[in-house]
Amino acid sequence: MSVQTLTQPAESSTETIRISGSEAVVRSLIAEGVDVLYGYPGGAIMPVYDELYKFRDQIHHVLTRHEQGAAHAAQGFARISGRVGVAIATSGPGATNLVTGIADAQIDSTPLICITGQVGAHLLGSDAFQETDIVGISTPVTKWNHQITCAEEIPEVLAKAFYIAKSGRPGPVLIDITKNAQFEMLDFKYKPCTGIRSYTPEPQIKHSDLADAAALINGAKRPFIVWGQGIILSQAEQALKDFIEHTGIPAAWTILGASAINTDHPLNVGMVGMHGNYAPNILTNECDVLLAVGMRFDDRVTGNLDTYAKQAKIIHIEIDPAEVDKNVKTDVAVIGDAKKALIALREMCTQNTHPQWLNRFTELHEVEHEKIIHKDLFPTKEGLTMGEVIRSINEHTKGEAAVVTDVGQHQMIACRYAEFKRTKSNITSGGLGTMGFALPAAIGAKMAAPERAVVAVIGDGGYQMNIQELGTIFQTKAAVKIVLLNNNFLGMVRQWQQLFFDKRYASTELINPEFGLIANAYHIPAQKVTQRADLNQAVAEMLAHDGPYFLEVVVEPEANVFPMIPSGASVSDIRLS
Repeated sequence: MSVQTLTQPAESSTETIRISGSEAVVRSLIAEGVDVLYGYPGGAIMPVYDELYKFRDQIHHVLTRHEQGAAHAAQGFARISGRVGVAIATSGPGATNLVTGIADAQIDSTPLICITGQVGAHLLGSDAFQETDIVGISTPVTKWNHQITCAEEIPEVLAKAFYIAKSGRPGPVLIDITKNAQFEMLDFKYKPCTGIRSYTPEPQIKHSDLADAAALINGAKRPFIVWGQGIILSQAEQALKDFIEHTGIPAAWTILGASAINTDHPLNVGMVGMHGNYAPNILTNECDVLLAVGMRFDDRVTGNLDTYAKQAKIIHIEIDPAEVDKNVKTDVAVIGDAKKALIALREMCTQNTHPQWLNRFTELHEVEHEKIIHKDLFPTKEGLTMGEVIRSINEHTKGEAAVVTDVGQHQMIACRYAEFKRTKSNITSGGLGTMGFALPAAIGAKMAAPERAVVAVIGDGGYQMNIQELGTIFQTKAAVKIVLLNNNFLGMVRQWQQLFFDKRYASTELINPEFGLIANAYHIPAQKVTQRADLNQAVAEMLAHDGPYFLEVVVEPEANVFPMIPSGASVSDIRLS
């Protein structure tokens, strides 16, 4: 089923009641506005599941087919809704199966709460059945984690968990609850957390830093903006749009920043990074002021740091002080919320236009269009391209769909060519690059936004990593549209092998099953396209279908994604072929 979610603040309990720890867990979730969560039951978390059953009219549990699927589904829910996603699992392998999703959420700043069951407190450290030190394992990849060993801790710890997960730079929190704590009784009263001593999630922006940034921007002849997901997380989309229109500065995005501003905005000059657009990559090393907003200068964006924007003055607007000067040395650091910073900075910057500088982007875009884009979107050779599939989806969804991608060539093609007219429309695994992300994440996204078309664009490699989540789609009837771009290869690895390993295709060719039959086994309608003449009609039928749908498109097996910055090269060394 699709679940209509409600946005509501955490509520304090008005009275104290005597309940079990497991009931306290469920009541705490409800108090935080959680009405859907994803998980897989087991012995150590069974008391909580018993309470979820009792409260099933207030909170809906989605049974995924694997705990990793639960974590990714919760991520997809969080990314499209802006709310905290929740996943739940048992101890031992149940908990460890969450770790990939937790690590993904950590590096991509996704607010996520993972609740795991644990053996009884008296068994801790004894290597009991399905005992694993999940707190120790998850410490490097969580924003915070905690083990609860007595029931009295539950309300306060969960309140703190939600506050930490969603405040400042969001991230994942893991709460491990021993089985005895789930059975014990406590006097329950819920009070939401509004602050934690020594934790400052949103630093106060210094006026002097804004003034220094404005001075650089006002004096710039060739200013350039690169924005990341921080714009979306701080709800700064309108503030960024107002700022670039006021200052006339061309702006580009990282893959997690995609959709914050419409792709057809005249000052939106495309994507930066390894497979980004030609103009913004080349001109990174020609701008005189580079304003980075809500992005962390990932190596896939910067290429060789020794040659990255050395001619430019660097301004970095960032809420997490740990990211400032970590990779790229800044001239002015504005530490704080991106929305507040951009609103204040706009008032301090003069209205401007930069027609000659913007024309440089246009000129280089035309080069890329002639050599790459037109061929990707309007191919003349026989084989289908990934680009023309994305073009067909654009034509039928008019830029209104949420596109959930897995990891690989199809991800880069989708990020390059998908058209977005709404924010929170590009949902992908960025920093961790997790194959298997898209199918479960699309389930979570569709449940969080049932009114939106959610299209999962997946490669044949990543699809098979969490293909079991077709069972979750079958059971819940989540109307996810699955587009499988099948080239019978682990395409991105194969591309590197072709370009840098003399075409030694070591363990990258896939012998695939009949994917349509697998979808049919889960009672999901399926169609396979091998000819260009059938593509548009197939996409139209998929989108028109009332319910989940599987569309396989067989694409060229050895096509490559360009432009491309070779690993370790400068952004100026971006290749068009």
